[in-house]
Amino acid sequence: MIDKINVSNLPDFDPAEHLKNKEDIAAYLETAFEEDDPAALVSALGVVARATGMTEIANKSGLTREALYRSLRSGASPRFDTVARVLKALDLNLSVTSGA
Repeated sequence: MIDKINVSNLPDFDPAEHLKNKEDIAAYLETAFEEDDPAALVSALGVVARATGMTEIANKSGLTREALYRSLRSGASPRFDTVARVLKALDLNLSVTSGA
């Protein structure tokens, strides 16, 4: 007989715990960009900010921690300026390439 797995007994998965270096972070954000879903990108930025440290990102971006949490929470629609400031605080660059 196969034992049934109770999903509620499984540990929560937090991707922030697996982002150990800049390469991990860049790959994670690239994947979020490929989803072509703004909500996925905002969520990924929130995960990366938590992995890096919200206080550090807030200080580097010039945003308050509260504003950062509010902007990067699920369902949020941050302004482009906020996204750009967070990317700069993470020392990441946004680039555009031709799709063809």
